[in-house]
Amino acid sequence: MNISFHGADRGVTGSCHLVQCGDKQVLIDCGLYQGGHELREENRKPFGFDPAAVDYLLLTHAHLDHCGRIPLLVQQGFRGEIITTSASRELARLVMLDSANLQEQEAQWQSRKAARHGQKGEQIAPLYTLLDALNSLDYFGRSAQYGKPLRLGENIRATFIDAGHILGSACVLLELEEGGEQRRVLFSGDLGYSNRAILRDSAPPPQADVVVMESTYGDRLHKQLQPSIDELYEAVSDTFQRGGNVIIPSFALERTQEILYAFREGVESGQLPAAMQVFLDSPMAISATEIFQRHPECYDKKTGKLFRKGEDPFGFPGLHFTRETRDSMALNQIAAGAVIIAGSGMCTGGRVRHHLKHNLWRRDSSVIFVGFAARGTLARQIVDGAKQVRIYGEEIRVRAKIYTIGGFSAHADRDELLAWHQQIGNPDTTYLVHGEEQVMASFADQLKSRRVIMPELHQSFGLAT
Repeated sequence: MNISFHGADRGVTGSCHLVQCGDKQVLIDCGLYQGGHELREENRKPFGFDPAAVDYLLLTHAHLDHCGRIPLLVQQGFRGEIITTSASRELARLVMLDSANLQEQEAQWQSRKAARHGQKGEQIAPLYTLLDALNSLDYFGRSAQYGKPLRLGENIRATFIDAGHILGSACVLLELEEGGEQRRVLFSGDLGYSNRAILRDSAPPPQADVVVMESTYGDRLHKQLQPSIDELYEAVSDTFQRGGNVIIPSFALERTQEILYAFREGVESGQLPAAMQVFLDSPMAISATEIFQRHPECYDKKTGKLFRKGEDPFGFPGLHFTRETRDSMALNQIAAGAVIIAGSGMCTGGRVRHHLKHNLWRRDSSVIFVGFAARGTLARQIVDGAKQVRIYGEEIRVRAKIYTIGGFSAHADRDELLAWHQQIGNPDTTYLVHGEEQVMASFADQLKSRRVIMPELHQSFGLAT
């Protein structure tokens, strides 16, 4: 029995971990690296293992940094079974197809750029294509149900446990047996923050010998949700009074739905103008919202009650969906009074970059960040106080008012991560992944575990005692 690490090692994106037990190889997640040029180039490097030798891929949830390299895995020979929850299956399809489209667009843009610089005939190949993403869907097999073990061969059982992070998200417990020895290995996936809207809190973790644990916010505490909602309302109201627009770079999954949920409550309670115009300018987020509506089994009691009454938890009169490109471009003609929610949350692509280009230089407008911004991203530059940023080859002054509201995070903070780990007991080994290195180091000092390891890329460890 052994475990090896092939992504999100001393970094925040690209989650990918491989377990070998007997003659079976089980991959936990296969995510895309996101961030600056150097990180994106990591996606083109070898996986560190043979994709064709992997028997199962267990997907914890559908965020791009956990599922985004699945089409590449299949392209390079994976022919095993992908297992995830029903909601994650739907969301992963949406995320991977969107990613493939962006990969193809980026390759076309890079090819045109090369041609303009005299590099005739040089065609840049996309990381993977839309066809690769469609082909990968053929390998999604059984749907996991929370708390019900699945047999992966004779010596491996996998159990998905509600992680409370995004719709369908899960921790995964592997029960391994080899040579008469048994080990319980628990993968946290990404853990959710308690008492948020829409979804249930994460379920208590089971006992485990070995834990592979995310540490994204292992060095800080989040703001509470209600003060964060109040701050969101104040930011919107203040911007409208100044005569500008509000731009919210938002992740299509979970964060967008939480913001819509908060806006619906704000309009209904009178804390926001009844005539407020909100534009959800993200085809992916629109589709994700529709998927949310099909999975009320993941909701908390309050949201589930709304659903059973026939009410839309995310809808209100001033909400507009802008799927078409021409409708998105038309939003740039709105001078004031609009809230534009657009992807991506880290401003690495998508329509939000166009809206930033048209509004970031305006003192009367605001940009509200409601999620994590990894190093090397445009969002991180703005959050860190850059006076000028480059968007589509043009230098744009940052004059808009910048808000960073942390209470909407879908990730558990330091105290919740510690509390989750303490419920496991006293594991033999805890491997920290999915976090910036200095954050991991700070979090490691507070863990009660016999051994805490921060694995490096492609590092391997034995699981036997």
